[in-house]
Amino acid sequence: MALTLDINGKSVSVQATSDTPLLWVLRDELGLTGTKFGCGMAQCGACTVHLDGQPIRSCVTPIEAVGSAKITTIEGLGGQHPVQQAWVRHDVPQCGYCQSGQIMSAVALLERNKHPSDEDIDNAMTGNICRCGAYQRIRAAIHDAAETGPPMGEPHADIDEAIVAASGATHRGAGR
Repeated sequence: MALTLDINGKSVSVQATSDTPLLWVLRDELGLTGTKFGCGMAQCGACTVHLDGQPIRSCVTPIEAVGSAKITTIEGLGGQHPVQQAWVRHDVPQCGYCQSGQIMSAVALLERNKHPSDEDIDNAMTGNICRCGAYQRIRAAIHDAAETGPPMGEPHADIDEAIVAASGATHRGAGR
C-alpha cells in the first residue's frame, strides 16, 4: 500500500503493508538509519522518534497508526539542537548505539519541561537503556541543554561531525 508520511518536515511517499513497524519504513524504505533497532519490543528505547512531538517506540508502532502525524527522527534535529550540542560537550556517547533514542527522549522532555529536576530526568528517561552506563553524563547533558536553550549562531563543523559519528554508530550484528 502507498502511504504519504510527514517525516522531518517533508512529505514522503512509501510502499509498506499497514502492519509494518515505522522503524523499518524509516530505515529500509527511507534510509534514515539514525533510528536504531534494539529489542523490537519497546523495552530499550533505541528506536525512539517523535510523533507529533511525543516520544514513541517506532519498533512497535505500525505504519497505519501514524496517519497524518508529524514524525521527527534524529536526522530531523539537524545536528544543532541544544541536546545534541550538550551530548558532545559532556562526552556522553561511548558505543553510541542508544544515543539517538536517548537524545529524542531528552528533547521531548525539554519541550514540556524547560528546567527538569534530576527526578524529572530519571522519570522521562526510564526505558531508554544505555548498555555502557552513561546515565550520569546523560543527566548532566540534559541539565546543560536546559541551561543553554535554543541553538544560536552558525553551525560548528566539529560538533556536527561528532554528532553524526555518535548518532550513526552501529553495533555488531545490529544492521546498518
